[in-house]
Amino acid sequence: MYRLVAVDMDGTLLREDKTISNRTKNAIAKASEKGVKVVLASGRPIAGLERYLEELNLLSEDDYVMSFNGSVLQNVKTREIVSKNILKGSDLKRLYELSRTIGVNIHAFTKAGCITPVMNEYTELEGRINGIEVHEMDFDRIEEDEDVIKVMFIDPPEVLDAAMVHIPETFYNDYTVVKSAPFFLEFLNKKSSKGTGVKALGEYLGIRQEEIICIGDAENDLAMIEYAGLGVAMGNAFEEVKAAADYVTFDNNDDGVAHVIEKFIGIS
Repeated sequence: MYRLVAVDMDGTLLREDKTISNRTKNAIAKASEKGVKVVLASGRPIAGLERYLEELNLLSEDDYVMSFNGSVLQNVKTREIVSKNILKGSDLKRLYELSRTIGVNIHAFTKAGCITPVMNEYTELEGRINGIEVHEMDFDRIEEDEDVIKVMFIDPPEVLDAAMVHIPETFYNDYTVVKSAPFFLEFLNKKSSKGTGVKALGEYLGIRQEEIICIGDAENDLAMIEYAGLGVAMGNAFEEVKAAADYVTFDNNDDGVAHVIEKFIGIS
């Protein structure tokens, strides 16, 4: 019996127009009624998830949400932090230097929100996607010990892909590095991933690994799909995600998440 379903947002729960279908809303509601935990697991900041948590009525003190690709896991109502693994200003400065060396744009999330040294179309896109303000800020002014949740390299896919071949191996050793979209390359605390986030939540709630379903479509979903008792790839998922999954469902425009919940949770 499955007791927890962790669901990615963009390309998974959300259709291409960023809406959730009625069938999917109904499946999630019925799963919740059966006592199954449905948890949004996203690379987005919490501010970018709030309207969807409201829409799905996942607002009680028994509901949890995973933001920033597993860096922050918290109770939805009380905002109690279950687990948090983040970076520091020293990491941001190191990654900023790398971004200038390989020629890509950069932004980061701190207590000031989403910040960038030079405003660009992808930082503006981040703001629109999440409904948050973005700010231009001199990264040299960031304190070494300041909390930084995550850092992102951001550029058109062809620019980002060409630059990635020049990233030294040490950065992959020191950080969790994942692509959340063709134009977003994310650097997280080495202890952070959606997989470690789901594991932490399962342990906190007393839910075993084999009782967990994880559903996603992109590289940043791989860790939780590989960890899950049932790892599910969307029909529109990257090929490496499909290869790692136990099951491939329909795509995000064809109620792929609803299908999984109906089939494996027993919703009719």
